[in-house]
Amino acid sequence: MLSNPSIQWPAEWETQQAVWFSWPHRADTWAGKIDSLEKKFAEIITLASRFQTVKINASKHLWKRIEKALPTLANIELFDHATNDVWCRDHGATFVLSNGLLQATDFCFNAWGGKFPPWNLDDQVAKHMASATNARHYRSTLTLEGGAIEGNGNGVLITTEAVALNPNRNPDWSKIDVEQELQKCLGVSHIHWLRAGIEGDDTDGHIDDLSRFIQEDALVTAVASRSSMPNYSILEENKERLQDLRTLTGSSVQLIELPMPDPIHVENWRLPSPPASYANFLILNGAVLVPTFGQTRNDDRALGILRECFANREIIGIDCRELILEGGALHCISQQEPKASKV
Repeated sequence: MLSNPSIQWPAEWETQQAVWFSWPHRADTWAGKIDSLEKKFAEIITLASRFQTVKINASKHLWKRIEKALPTLANIELFDHATNDVWCRDHGATFVLSNGLLQATDFCFNAWGGKFPPWNLDDQVAKHMASATNARHYRSTLTLEGGAIEGNGNGVLITTEAVALNPNRNPDWSKIDVEQELQKCLGVSHIHWLRAGIEGDDTDGHIDDLSRFIQEDALVTAVASRSSMPNYSILEENKERLQDLRTLTGSSVQLIELPMPDPIHVENWRLPSPPASYANFLILNGAVLVPTFGQTRNDDRALGILRECFANREIIGIDCRELILEGGALHCISQQEPKASKV
């Protein structure tokens, strides 16, 4: 039994009504690269719109710029939702189904523990997305980001202690408190905890750079190929913890290793290496968009593994070296809207 049987959090591979993005506009955040970043978003959004409707959060004064950047607006909808930044997975609504109807879970957002002010507009985006989709709006008192949680579509959720239990988000919450709130608002029964994430991750350790379900009883999990690589120890610990993961029926979960790219070094960057991971892919109705990092051998290996995982979807690699300079990739900038079974 689910803790809240009226609520279901569909898996990302289930049918989607749309996928959401938040358009880039902060030249100060992106170190003068806003023009090239817009081109990258236009590339990603245009690809996504081949497979389903794309919805974009953007203040109305940005719309002419967006229309100029995109080769077509076919299958693309713009919404006058102001944002501070681009990370829609984290500030956007986490959509669930409540008795078959769309519901928007709205976690409190404080820019990953107060690291990157301001975040006042981002903390309102989920509410606006709820209104735009005619979804019921549920405002949680838990501070959390969408990239910190991963579900199998049938009652199991994985997350990290380094995020959900971090005092910079929820100083007065116990692990039990966090679990009960996740059970209440996402309808899950079992929460499986990993400890931490990869180096250079401003989020403190989001799960979407680590382990992703590809079906109810299988997931890919990031591994480091060599013990000398920066994340080797934590990824091995995560893999060991995942050995105990089970579905609600008690079945074991197949673990498929997804090797990490080689460390990326950027001159004069604020951290030794940005958080590059092939696990930060985005599942669409007919495709999977996969981050690549200009490492032909590693990129091809990751794309090959994911082709075997998603045999009925087109696997498309997208160079994300520019995106990861500010800490994220394809999953981080997007948020799926599942198709409701009732309207």
